[in-house]
Amino acid sequence: MIRARKEDKRVVVDILVEAFEPLTGDNSINLVVKQDERRVERMRVLMEYLFDKAMRSGEVFLSDNHASCLLITYAHKDKFSIAKLFSTLRLVFKCIGIERVGKVLRRQKIVQRNYPNGAYIRPMIFAVKNDYKGTVTAAKLILQVFKNFKDNKLPVIVDTASEDHVKLYRKFGLKIYNKEKELGFPIYLLRMN
Repeated sequence: MIRARKEDKRVVVDILVEAFEPLTGDNSINLVVKQDERRVERMRVLMEYLFDKAMRSGEVFLSDNHASCLLITYAHKDKFSIAKLFSTLRLVFKCIGIERVGKVLRRQKIVQRNYPNGAYIRPMIFAVKNDYKGTVTAAKLILQVFKNFKDNKLPVIVDTASEDHVKLYRKFGLKIYNKEKELGFPIYLLRMN
């Protein structure tokens, strides 16, 4: 497991885009990313935003073979900054589109009401390159990272629309505590600690 640095941004973003680009159904990524001929370019903006957010208020982990990544934030470290403001504005104008901001904010409100007030750890997103799907690459990375969280006092909270991710997270000790259906697709909320 490698703790990513700013120099690893391209590697991490490439993994995320490669993993999520083929997914065309209803899910959180496609809700955020404007669906047009520039979808992949817009998806890249989203993944850069998530990388920057994790670097500001959490950590980014890469598998040793650079085929999988996991981005984590710590809620109590996610403070206002000029960098955060500019990053969010770039996301709105280059990924979401002004006309769709309401949908994205609605999703955030639905998910956020399930999160505790105060400090918690949030694995935001993880992915594995397509050539490594079905291997132990992603599972090994998650296991290594989650081992660090087993004995901490902060809850680890995850939201995901992927049933495959739910199965994987449950293997690592997270338990489903709610399932939101208001967006037309399920969002599972899982917790450890």
